[in-house]
Amino acid sequence: MPDHDEIATPRGPARVETDLPAGPPVALLVLGHGAGGDVDAPDLVAVRDAVVGAGVAVARVTQPYRVAGRRAPAPAGHLDEAWTAVLAVLRGRHAGVPLVVGGRSSGARVACRTATAVGAAGVVALAFPLHPPGKPERSRAGELLTGLPTLVVNGDRDPFGVPAGGGAVEVAVRPGERHDLRQDPAGSADVVRGWLRGRGWAVG
Repeated sequence: MPDHDEIATPRGPARVETDLPAGPPVALLVLGHGAGGDVDAPDLVAVRDAVVGAGVAVARVTQPYRVAGRRAPAPAGHLDEAWTAVLAVLRGRHAGVPLVVGGRSSGARVACRTATAVGAAGVVALAFPLHPPGKPERSRAGELLTGLPTLVVNGDRDPFGVPAGGGAVEVAVRPGERHDLRQDPAGSADVVRGWLRGRGWAVG
Protein backbone atom coordinates (compact mmCIF):
# COMPACT_ATOMS: atom_id res chain seq x y z
CA MET A 1 0.00 0.00 0.00
CA PRO A 2 1.26 3.50 -0.75
CA ASP A 3 2.20 5.92 1.98
CA HIS A 4 -0.14 8.96 1.92
CA ASP A 5 0.67 12.36 3.31
CA GLU A 6 0.29 16.06 2.60
CA ILE A 7 3.06 18.56 1.94
CA ALA A 8 2.57 22.27 2.52
CA THR A 9 3.14 24.54 -0.48
CA PRO A 10 2.66 28.27 -1.06
CA ARG A 11 -0.57 27.31 -2.90
CA GLY A 12 -2.01 25.08 -0.20
CA PRO A 13 -1.38 21.46 0.73
CA ALA A 14 -0.45 18.94 -1.96
CA ARG A 15 -1.12 15.25 -1.46
CA VAL A 16 1.63 12.70 -2.06
CA GLU A 17 1.23 8.94 -2.46
CA THR A 18 4.55 7.13 -2.31
CA ASP A 19 5.21 3.53 -3.28
CA LEU A 20 8.57 2.02 -2.36
CA PRO A 21 10.35 -0.98 -3.88
CA ALA A 22 11.24 -4.01 -1.79
CA GLY A 23 14.88 -2.99 -1.51
CA PRO A 24 16.76 0.31 -1.48
CA PRO A 25 15.51 2.53 -4.34
CA VAL A 26 17.80 3.09 -7.30
CA ALA A 27 15.88 6.23 -8.36
CA LEU A 28 12.91 8.40 -7.42
CA LEU A 29 10.19 9.01 -10.03
CA VAL A 30 7.73 11.80 -9.19
CA LEU A 31 4.55 11.98 -11.28
CA GLY A 32 1.87 14.65 -11.65
CA HIS A 33 -1.70 14.31 -12.92
CA GLY A 34 -3.60 15.86 -15.81
CA ALA A 35 -5.53 19.12 -15.57
CA GLY A 36 -8.90 17.69 -14.51
CA GLY A 37 -7.73 14.23 -13.55
CA ASP A 38 -6.05 12.54 -10.64
CA VAL A 39 -3.10 10.33 -9.83
CA ASP A 40 -5.17 7.16 -10.32
CA ALA A 41 -5.26 7.66 -14.10
CA PRO A 42 -4.61 4.30 -15.82
CA ASP A 43 -1.26 5.30 -17.32
CA LEU A 44 0.10 6.72 -14.06
CA VAL A 45 -0.95 3.64 -12.09
CA ALA A 46 0.51 1.33 -14.74
CA VAL A 47 3.84 3.15 -14.67
CA ARG A 48 3.91 2.95 -10.90
CA ASP A 49 3.21 -0.78 -10.96
CA ALA A 50 5.85 -1.41 -13.62
CA VAL A 51 8.72 0.54 -12.12
CA VAL A 52 8.31 -0.08 -8.39
CA GLY A 53 9.13 -3.70 -9.18
CA ALA A 54 12.25 -2.45 -10.98
CA GLY A 55 13.66 -0.75 -7.90
CA VAL A 56 12.17 2.72 -8.34
CA ALA A 57 10.44 4.72 -5.61
CA VAL A 58 7.36 6.40 -7.11
CA ALA A 59 5.64 9.46 -5.67
CA ARG A 60 2.36 10.60 -7.26
CA VAL A 61 1.55 14.21 -6.47
CA THR A 62 -1.94 15.74 -6.34
CA GLN A 63 -1.81 19.48 -6.90
CA PRO A 64 -3.34 21.77 -4.24
CA TYR A 65 -6.28 22.84 -6.41
CA ARG A 66 -7.37 19.21 -6.73
CA VAL A 67 -6.83 18.57 -3.01
CA ALA A 68 -9.18 21.52 -2.43
CA GLY A 69 -11.81 19.85 -4.63
CA ARG A 70 -11.51 22.08 -7.70
CA ARG A 71 -11.41 20.64 -11.22
CA ALA A 72 -10.41 23.79 -13.09
CA PRO A 73 -6.61 23.90 -13.10
CA ALA A 74 -4.64 26.57 -11.34
CA PRO A 75 -2.51 28.97 -13.44
CA ALA A 76 0.76 27.53 -14.72
CA GLY A 77 2.84 29.59 -12.34
CA HIS A 78 0.86 28.34 -9.35
CA LEU A 79 1.23 24.73 -10.51
CA ASP A 80 4.97 25.11 -10.95
CA GLU A 81 5.35 26.81 -7.55
CA ALA A 82 3.48 24.06 -5.71
CA TRP A 83 5.31 21.29 -7.59
CA THR A 84 8.70 22.83 -6.85
CA ALA A 85 7.88 23.02 -3.14
CA VAL A 86 6.83 19.36 -3.08
CA LEU A 87 9.96 18.29 -4.94
CA ALA A 88 12.18 20.05 -2.41
CA VAL A 89 10.65 17.91 0.35
CA LEU A 90 10.76 14.69 -1.65
CA ARG A 91 14.40 15.18 -2.61
CA GLY A 92 15.23 15.47 1.07
CA ARG A 93 13.36 12.28 1.84
CA HIS A 94 15.07 10.34 -0.95
CA ALA A 95 18.54 11.83 -0.99
CA GLY A 96 21.33 10.13 -2.86
CA VAL A 97 19.35 8.67 -5.76
CA PRO A 98 18.63 10.18 -9.19
CA LEU A 99 15.42 12.18 -9.47
CA VAL A 100 13.22 11.66 -12.52
CA VAL A 101 10.17 13.91 -12.88
CA GLY A 102 7.12 13.46 -15.05
CA GLY A 103 3.40 13.12 -15.31
CA ARG A 104 0.58 13.06 -17.80
CA SER A 105 -0.68 15.98 -19.90
CA SER A 106 -0.66 19.11 -17.71
CA GLY A 107 1.50 17.25 -15.20
CA ALA A 108 4.05 16.51 -17.92
CA ARG A 109 4.19 20.20 -18.80
CA VAL A 110 4.79 21.16 -15.16
CA ALA A 111 7.55 18.56 -14.89
CA CYS A 112 9.25 19.87 -18.02
CA ARG A 113 9.05 23.52 -17.05
CA THR A 114 10.59 22.91 -13.62
CA ALA A 115 12.92 19.98 -14.34
CA THR A 116 16.15 21.95 -14.30
CA ALA A 117 15.18 24.00 -11.25
CA VAL A 118 14.40 20.93 -9.13
CA GLY A 119 17.61 19.14 -10.11
CA ALA A 120 16.05 16.33 -12.12
CA ALA A 121 18.19 13.87 -14.06
CA GLY A 122 15.46 13.12 -16.62
CA VAL A 123 11.82 13.60 -17.58
CA VAL A 124 8.98 11.19 -18.42
CA ALA A 125 6.16 12.95 -20.29
CA LEU A 126 2.98 10.92 -20.80
CA ALA A 127 0.42 12.30 -23.28
CA PHE A 128 2.33 15.56 -23.65
CA PRO A 129 -0.21 18.07 -25.01
CA LEU A 130 1.75 19.53 -27.91
CA HIS A 131 -1.00 22.02 -28.73
CA PRO A 132 -4.67 22.65 -27.92
CA PRO A 133 -6.94 20.45 -30.07
CA GLY A 134 -7.33 21.93 -33.53
CA LYS A 135 -4.73 24.64 -32.91
CA PRO A 136 -1.34 23.29 -34.04
CA GLU A 137 -0.03 26.84 -34.37
CA ARG A 138 -0.02 27.10 -30.55
CA SER A 139 2.82 24.64 -30.09
CA ARG A 140 4.28 23.91 -26.66
CA ALA A 141 7.23 21.98 -28.08
CA GLY A 142 9.65 24.39 -26.45
CA GLU A 143 8.70 23.11 -23.01
CA LEU A 144 10.27 19.74 -23.86
CA LEU A 145 13.67 21.29 -24.53
CA THR A 146 15.05 21.00 -21.02
CA GLY A 147 18.43 19.64 -22.12
CA LEU A 148 17.76 16.56 -19.99
CA PRO A 149 17.04 13.03 -21.24
CA THR A 150 13.31 13.07 -21.89
CA LEU A 151 10.89 10.30 -22.83
CA VAL A 152 7.58 11.27 -24.42
CA VAL A 153 4.85 8.62 -24.68
CA ASN A 154 1.93 9.76 -26.84
CA GLY A 155 -0.86 8.06 -28.74
CA ASP A 156 -0.98 8.39 -32.50
CA ARG A 157 -4.62 9.50 -32.26
CA ASP A 158 -4.07 12.18 -29.63
CA PRO A 159 -6.01 15.33 -30.63
CA PHE A 160 -3.42 17.36 -28.69
CA GLY A 161 -0.77 16.26 -31.20
CA VAL A 162 2.43 14.24 -31.04
CA PRO A 163 5.77 15.97 -30.43
CA ALA A 164 8.75 15.31 -32.66
CA GLY A 165 11.78 13.64 -31.15
CA GLY A 166 15.35 14.75 -31.50
CA GLY A 167 18.35 15.55 -29.36
CA ALA A 168 17.67 14.59 -25.78
CA VAL A 169 13.97 13.98 -26.49
CA GLU A 170 12.87 10.44 -27.37
CA VAL A 171 9.28 9.97 -28.52
CA ALA A 172 7.44 6.65 -28.29
CA VAL A 173 4.23 6.70 -30.35
CA ARG A 174 1.61 4.25 -29.16
CA PRO A 175 -0.63 2.97 -31.98
CA GLY A 176 -4.37 3.31 -31.49
CA GLU A 177 -4.05 5.41 -28.34
CA ARG A 178 -5.73 8.74 -27.72
CA HIS A 179 -4.89 11.35 -25.09
CA ASP A 180 -5.99 9.18 -22.16
CA LEU A 181 -3.61 6.30 -23.06
CA ARG A 182 -6.27 3.90 -21.79
CA GLN A 183 -6.10 1.18 -24.45
CA ASP A 184 -2.88 -0.45 -23.28
CA PRO A 185 -1.51 1.30 -20.20
CA ALA A 186 0.70 -1.66 -19.33
CA GLY A 187 2.34 -1.42 -22.75
CA SER A 188 3.04 2.27 -22.25
CA ALA A 189 4.44 1.50 -18.80
CA ASP A 190 6.77 -1.10 -20.29
CA VAL A 191 8.20 1.61 -22.54
CA VAL A 192 8.86 3.81 -19.51
CA ARG A 193 10.47 0.98 -17.56
CA GLY A 194 12.74 0.10 -20.47
CA TRP A 195 13.80 3.72 -20.90
CA LEU A 196 14.62 4.04 -17.20
CA ARG A 197 16.61 0.81 -17.27
CA GLY A 198 18.59 2.04 -20.26
CA ARG A 199 19.82 4.97 -18.18
CA GLY A 200 20.53 3.01 -15.00
CA TRP A 201 17.47 4.44 -13.23
CA ALA A 202 15.76 1.07 -12.89
CA VAL A 203 16.97 -2.51 -12.47
CA GLY A 204 15.85 -6.02 -13.31
